[in-house]
Amino acid sequence: MDITIIIPAYNRIWALPRAIESCKDDSGLAVQVIVVDDGSTDGTWEMLNKTTGIEIYRQQHWGKPWAVNYAFDRAKGKYIKFLDSDDWLVKGSLRKEFDLAERETADVVVAGYHIYKDDQLIRTQEWVLCDDFIAQNLGECDSSHYSAFLFRKDFIKDIPHRTSFASADFASRDDRCFMLEVALKEPKIAISNEPALCHTHHTKGRLQFPTRLAAGCTNYQHLLIYQNIIHQLRESNRLTQRRIDASMYFLWPICYLIAKSDIETATRTFNWLKELNPHFKISQDGFLGFLYRKMGFKNASIVLEIRRKAKSILKMKITK
Repeated sequence: MDITIIIPAYNRIWALPRAIESCKDDSGLAVQVIVVDDGSTDGTWEMLNKTTGIEIYRQQHWGKPWAVNYAFDRAKGKYIKFLDSDDWLVKGSLRKEFDLAERETADVVVAGYHIYKDDQLIRTQEWVLCDDFIAQNLGECDSSHYSAFLFRKDFIKDIPHRTSFASADFASRDDRCFMLEVALKEPKIAISNEPALCHTHHTKGRLQFPTRLAAGCTNYQHLLIYQNIIHQLRESNRLTQRRIDASMYFLWPICYLIAKSDIETATRTFNWLKELNPHFKISQDGFLGFLYRKMGFKNASIVLEIRRKAKSILKMKITK
């Protein structure tokens, strides 16, 4: 097989047929499409059983990482592509990325992607040229979407999609962890000059952060991933100032968001950021910036929490 495309699916019956159809290649490539139904309850499994040209498996809602890893163990392709069930591939992109990978003996072929809201094209995110792939994935600039990429299977065979304490309902950050681990291996990159993915931002059936608890768990998961990656960079003497600065673009918003559910953990995170970069300064303007500058991170976070609770109580009184 030339390429294996792995599609984890959960209650996306309205989008999945388009994703599967986009994987069909008419250029002579041998493409293996593996779909793992993660315990869908909307008829997905029944639909998959009627779909030809794919391999299907089922698990009981253990989440995307389990589904992807299960499929990876059954992948026969020289190259791997991961595709979410509500996205689809640009026609002809498989052939272009495969030829580029072969021609340049690349470990990873990267590309940009189109962004849709439901079925309307919103914008196109071209691939951003960057001379530090690790810094790029840490947050220095846009790093595209990993479903737009083609990976050499042998290069990523020891990088699983990792799980965490967050369940499948918590919008797992396995793909970000995966890409950071790929970057740490310093792959040989080939750049496709055309977008390879159509990525959907939509409202239908998509609850990324359904509760405050879920959002808090997801943010904490992000933090754990970055702490691990930064530790590995430090241990291998690759933690440059540029990479620290790149991390701050991601870590400061995470710290702020964690404070909405756990001020103590957020304060420890903020202190860690200051240790990483003693010159780090909170850049917020307006009332928020004033609070941080005058009261410090922890005290400002307490005030903001009191303010949020007061607004919530006032809102409840108004709606009664």
